[in-house]
Amino acid sequence: MKKILSLTALAFAIAFSGCSATAPKIEGGVVIEKMVPAYRIGAYVDVETAKSKLVAEGFEIVGTFKPSENSTTILYTNAAMKADANKPMRALAAVGRVLVDDERKQVHIANPIYFNKAFLQNEYNHVTASAEYTSLDKAFGPLKNSEDQWEFAGLSDYRFMIGMPYYQDMDLVGEGTTAELVARAKAAEGTVVQVGEDRYVAFVELDKRTSAFPKKIGTQNSELLPWAVLIEGGKAKALNAKYFIAVSYPLLDMGGFMGIMTIPDAVTKSLRKTFK
Repeated sequence: MKKILSLTALAFAIAFSGCSATAPKIEGGVVIEKMVPAYRIGAYVDVETAKSKLVAEGFEIVGTFKPSENSTTILYTNAAMKADANKPMRALAAVGRVLVDDERKQVHIANPIYFNKAFLQNEYNHVTASAEYTSLDKAFGPLKNSEDQWEFAGLSDYRFMIGMPYYQDMDLVGEGTTAELVARAKAAEGTVVQVGEDRYVAFVELDKRTSAFPKKIGTQNSELLPWAVLIEGGKAKALNAKYFIAVSYPLLDMGGFMGIMTIPDAVTKSLRKTFK
């Protein structure tokens, strides 16, 4: 899809009217261009081979999930990623995602520079992000950039358009002690990763009907499933779908969003059932 609607173009212009185009100091040999790809794409390997490649680069595999019949999301982390994310509202950056796409015969990797900048915002650490980026390139390279991209300087305060949520505008989907919330996620067969003493990120499956939405907007980016839920301070919070879908599909235009207009509320409803 191309952003051809004037409303989207207006939102883009407004979003970046006050942003600096200056890239951060380059460290680790990774150049950050003004526009950063959301994904990196490599040659196809099967799931077990992909997992082995990640482990060889020092990553821990924490879970797998099938967002569609012909693809598998691999969730991975390491100590540096957890350390960077062990701060209030930041734990979602502790886990990276790789999609083994059997349909397109490719490996589709969420770019840690893109998503870390979006999730960590002013606490973004380029040393950690570039190290992760380089390790992924060693594991699956040579990699090419996706067409999906956004301006690096604008990722920390990204929103789809005026009136839409930012990263921090998360949905409250459950309350209780940390132990209770973790237990509810595990009872729903979710993957739970401990990031800090009282900080976890849980990856839970949405109900079947809701989780089918990538079929309408493109399964190539479907590693956004399973949905991540932050657990800390007695609360379970999830990225608002109007934010997470948009930042995961930066080529999505207003027409595409209107085609899934019922999904954001359905995501929140599904998650609240899990953490009830």
